[in-house]
Amino acid sequence: MSKSLNTSTSFSLASKVKDYFLLIKFTLSFTVVFSCVICYLLAPNIVAYDLKMIIILFVAGMLVTGSANAINQASEKDTDALMKRTIKRPVASGRMNVTEAYAFAFIAGIVGVWLMYEFFNLSSALLSAFSLFLYAYIYTPLKKISSVSVLVGAFPGAVPCLIGWVAATNAFSPFAIVEGTSVSNAAGWALFGIQFLWQFPHFWAIAWVAHNDYSKAGFKLLPGGNEPTRMTALQAIAYAVMMIPVGILPFYFGLTGTVSMWIVIAANVFIVIQCVRLYIEMDVKAARRVMFSSYIYLPVVFLALLADKIPLNT
Repeated sequence: MSKSLNTSTSFSLASKVKDYFLLIKFTLSFTVVFSCVICYLLAPNIVAYDLKMIIILFVAGMLVTGSANAINQASEKDTDALMKRTIKRPVASGRMNVTEAYAFAFIAGIVGVWLMYEFFNLSSALLSAFSLFLYAYIYTPLKKISSVSVLVGAFPGAVPCLIGWVAATNAFSPFAIVEGTSVSNAAGWALFGIQFLWQFPHFWAIAWVAHNDYSKAGFKLLPGGNEPTRMTALQAIAYAVMMIPVGILPFYFGLTGTVSMWIVIAANVFIVIQCVRLYIEMDVKAARRVMFSSYIYLPVVFLALLADKIPLNT
């Protein structure tokens, strides 16, 4: 009897942990926080890696991002229940009530922002709070109103790059020079720009693949109407093309070297090619290629930039 009870308790605990991983959209959150940490390490004044600070930044980022995602799921539980890709989420399925989701979001958000303030600086804490608010309370309800939501959502999607940079430099203005270096703070904004532009072909590809689900839920996410059109593909191409010059800026500002510049250019051209194929073929298969290419893009680009970071005073 005792063994059976222990097994049942362990199963319940594992199920609850799994639900919280789903609530914070762990894979998405990890991708966002990965960018934040890499941009922190890319800052020119970070010359030695402090594992403790990296872990704190990662935890704080996961808490803030997880809080935003929990609010998103609590407020969209009815629409999530209509879609195949989201029907098994804990709140939508009824395994977790809305009060629990909001309580977690509140605690996680407060703790995450406090960690940013306590261990880094006020500017990074304020950026974290702003990103959380924009995603949870502006982008989330806007998805049912207008496709401009994708533009709005691209800001909290890219702000983590700036959060990581500001956590390291305590400098927000793009016109400042990072203290103790000759590198312009605009380099941090260039990293923000890379992730900001990346989101358009990435998200429109997802919206194309999941079009039927999104339409069922009443989400308006595709440009030029709520149907996948050549206008969608054309705009994806436009943003992918803009990624090329923006991707060169870390090299231009003296943050990274020539090798990473060419890697970034190659990655950007690859995304452009996939978007052009989407425009020509106009089908889900082509959209899926854009989607998976974009998943690969971020780790390739940011790790290349970090590996090729120019050491301080060289």
